[in-house]
Amino acid sequence: MADDPTNYAKSLATKAKLASRSLKGLTTLEKNSVLRRVEELLFANEAAIIEKNQLDMKNGKEKGLSPSMMDRLLLDSKRIKGMAKSIEEIRNLPDPVGEVVRGTILPNGLELLTKRVPIGVVMTIFESRPNVIIDIASLSFKSGNACILRGGSEAFHSNSILSSLFHKAIEEAKLPGVSKDVVTFVENTNREAMVPFFQLEDLIDVIVPRGGEALIRFVSENSKIPVIKHDKGVTNLYLSDKANPEIVFPILVNSKVQRPGVCNALENLFIHKDYPNITGLLSELETSGIQILGDSAIQNLLPSAKLASEDDFYTEFLDTRLSVRIVSSVSEAMENIRKYSSGHTECILSEDVSEIQIFQKELDSAAIFVNCSTRFHDGGEYGLGAEVGISTGKLHVRGPMGLIHLTTTTTYVTGSGQVRG
Repeated sequence: MADDPTNYAKSLATKAKLASRSLKGLTTLEKNSVLRRVEELLFANEAAIIEKNQLDMKNGKEKGLSPSMMDRLLLDSKRIKGMAKSIEEIRNLPDPVGEVVRGTILPNGLELLTKRVPIGVVMTIFESRPNVIIDIASLSFKSGNACILRGGSEAFHSNSILSSLFHKAIEEAKLPGVSKDVVTFVENTNREAMVPFFQLEDLIDVIVPRGGEALIRFVSENSKIPVIKHDKGVTNLYLSDKANPEIVFPILVNSKVQRPGVCNALENLFIHKDYPNITGLLSELETSGIQILGDSAIQNLLPSAKLASEDDFYTEFLDTRLSVRIVSSVSEAMENIRKYSSGHTECILSEDVSEIQIFQKELDSAAIFVNCSTRFHDGGEYGLGAEVGISTGKLHVRGPMGLIHLTTTTTYVTGSGQVRG
């Protein structure tokens, strides 16, 4: 590793830029063959992957990482199979490169053909979850992009072995001109070493940070390169008095504790004051392992509830804590959601069509869910195979950033001597 962070960044980015050009000539079959080999290598090296991951888990425990961070860090047999399944799904998706999105002949005879093309070089900065290496490398490779992957120090050993498997698959394929630099792993995990990458707008086309609020802010404030933010998920749910009681408890539990350390897990619950037996519902939620936080009204209903601060409703807990508030109408619920939301996921449980339509029409987030778990806000669940992340911004992509979102367009114009008057 180079001692000079600036030279280190420029060296890696230059290699990635050159490598990205070689991907343009690959066929879908060639790209899929490499992805299939990565699948095989995941299974063949399962024991080695888990061994490396255990080093990260041991270090994480010694550093006092939170349970949610440890959960995100863990790789076991089930999660390795999940990574392989994501690759399989990406392989089976149509190749977006070359797709014609517009074709027309102008009155002057010019032929216009607009096709999808790779973005070029995509840098992703992420925390904890080592499966991101496989997901983003696979999405990038299939869409014809080189990727620069920079994970956190807490997952260094896991990230290293996973990126090396991708390199092995590429080298074994012996595709003309294609080098392992199409998947570049940044070994320097110091935050300060990221900044030189952010100045290389001639080499890197877009940066996608996914992680905590501090990481997103750090990248946004220091980057000259366009940033697609994959910000925190303060996910909100409104429980209407017109909800079907039979679906409420399973949805709330699944939304909150099926995997609390992820961005689509529920953080704020707003309950209509006339919902039947609120005390019973809160008690059931508490019994299921959810820690209820609320104001004095909630504490009167459930004395064991902890007092919620105003800041709690702005917080992505990523654990079993749930902020709860009683509201008098869907309008009041939406006022709260607009105030605390990060623009990620909002949900309503109701059987009233007009209430649902108001909720859908008047809120503005990447996803609005009706009568289902918020955990479905996910690239894999959306049929995208996997995701670079879930964008909370509004430009280029909103919500899960999948295969097609790693492309832009080029318009090919063919004439026969026309000049503009």
